[in-house]
Amino acid sequence: MITYALIFAMSCFGLGLLLNLYRLVRSPGMSDRILALDTMVINAIALLILYGVWQGTAMYFQASLLFAVTGFLSTVAYAKFILRGDVIE
Repeated sequence: MITYALIFAMSCFGLGLLLNLYRLVRSPGMSDRILALDTMVINAIALLILYGVWQGTAMYFQASLLFAVTGFLSTVAYAKFILRGDVIE
């Protein structure tokens, strides 16, 4: 039963990832693209965690933590670039 729930959850997050990709391509402004990328990172983290539960290993949880840190830093860097036009002062 848990297998069906994991497959359903993974398909929902995969669909969300595809819809965010569409929003990334078709968005009118730069801030919308940054939000779409940030939401894509969150969906990818959820997919990694669900796959780790499905496989029963902790390696995917560690990978999701690294991906979360990288996604957060990239969002902050993009936002700083939009505000100031330069990431490193």
